[in-house]
Amino acid sequence: MGDLYSSQGYSYVHPPDTYELVLNYNLPQLYMVPYVSMDDIFSRLLTLTSYITQRLVRFIEDIVFRDVRRLLENSAVVSCDQCGAYTSVNNCTSTSSRPCNPSTSIGVNEESTSELNLPVNSQFTIVENNYSSGGINFILKGFMLPIFGLRIARRLVLATWRCTLSYVRSAHAQVLSFISRVIRTLHGSTGDIGWLQHDPGMAPVEDGSTRFLELLERVRNGEHTLPDCFVYLLIPGLFSNHGPLYFVSTKRFFSKMGLACHIAKIHSEASVEHNAWELKQYIEELYWGSGKQVMLLGHSKGGVDAAAALSIYQQELEGKVAGLALVQSPYGGTPLASDILREGQIADRETRRIMEFLICKLIKGDIRALEDLTYEKRKEFIKNHKLPENIPIVSFHSEASAAPGVIATMSHIAHAELPWLPLPHFGSEDSAEYVQATRKVPVIVPVSAAMALCALHLQLRYGEKSDGLVTCRDAEVPGSVVVRPNRKLDHAWMVYSSWKKNPSEPDCCEMCEALLTLLVELGRQRKNQISEE
Repeated sequence: MGDLYSSQGYSYVHPPDTYELVLNYNLPQLYMVPYVSMDDIFSRLLTLTSYITQRLVRFIEDIVFRDVRRLLENSAVVSCDQCGAYTSVNNCTSTSSRPCNPSTSIGVNEESTSELNLPVNSQFTIVENNYSSGGINFILKGFMLPIFGLRIARRLVLATWRCTLSYVRSAHAQVLSFISRVIRTLHGSTGDIGWLQHDPGMAPVEDGSTRFLELLERVRNGEHTLPDCFVYLLIPGLFSNHGPLYFVSTKRFFSKMGLACHIAKIHSEASVEHNAWELKQYIEELYWGSGKQVMLLGHSKGGVDAAAALSIYQQELEGKVAGLALVQSPYGGTPLASDILREGQIADRETRRIMEFLICKLIKGDIRALEDLTYEKRKEFIKNHKLPENIPIVSFHSEASAAPGVIATMSHIAHAELPWLPLPHFGSEDSAEYVQATRKVPVIVPVSAAMALCALHLQLRYGEKSDGLVTCRDAEVPGSVVVRPNRKLDHAWMVYSSWKKNPSEPDCCEMCEALLTLLVELGRQRKNQISEE
């Protein structure tokens, strides 16, 4: 380790090469061995304490405010091993090829060097912090601590204010959304009912009620003029698959007159486009099988499906269809479907889920069957698909009675079948599922009472006349001959017979015959006009 020698009462360790003792982690460089005077020991303790304090303050500065640390570091006094000057880190003027390696540590000044009686030209590198400079830095840092606290408090206040504003904005948006939903729910279909008459691009309608009443009177007197050169196709409406007596009486009435009459076997709870494709196939089979043109009569959604088939497949069905009669069909849409499935109103998601369960799960249908009857969907479809102009069209609509007597009685009864609900079973699963799938529950529905309530609802809410499901204005097809009967007939009257039939009034079979007779006359008149031209 070297020789031990003394000079003027001090003891030194003389290493072979240097007298410098360097401690790790940038601790102050201590070059003198113990056994010095008490003043020197206190000076070193003070130096070590000052160093530890400075490192702790810098550690806090590095974590909290790095910008303040940069300002303080620019004023730090260091000693350069190359230039030997006391200067800042950025002000070293060493021109040596070896990069300058400043020692950022706390040392002693010149006076403490003379007190230690160290040689001037020795290889010692002693750097100590000036007590006055350390005191100034300590005072400055003492002033900075309250500033740090104010900055932290300011940031906390700003963060709290931003959270409060965000919460207020969110609550405001929710209130506005709720108000908008309430307004949209109360407004309902007010601006959509009768849009076909308001659209300037739609063709005007022609009133054929008078001629219809004349033909109806002839039918009741026994004058049946329907030709047998056509095949008559009856197209049922929504939920007709669960009505076993749907159009049955009308088909029997036509068959007794020797006319070829069929009821289209389509999925009534399918979408309009799907049923249009099915009807297109059905019409082609009847045309090629009989060699006769097909006369269409669609009730409710069946009329919409038939019109969609003619508008989408005009080229394929050209010359195969002689005419189309739409009976109480929501060609322009229906407010009930729109009010149930309209988005942006109160409980719109819950209502849609209920309808999806009823239509998709319970009766194995498609929710699009109801969506296609909304005003939004009908506007889009009619805009993209126009009806052919060379086919005569008759549109029939009526108004249901909302009298208290009709609501209280069961004058008009409809028979329906609902799917059998699953019940606990015993035995094999396959046999049980097969039995439950084939079993049905027959029910009797007081249709007139239900339609009267719906018609009263539409009358009170929108001030519109309706048959209970379809308003009169939405059932008028542009460019068609409109039939407006003078009787109070609900939406189901044209397909179901009443238990108490009045002999003095026509029934649904005679009404359908009169409509088809009018349609045949319109077709003949159109052919005569074309031949004259």
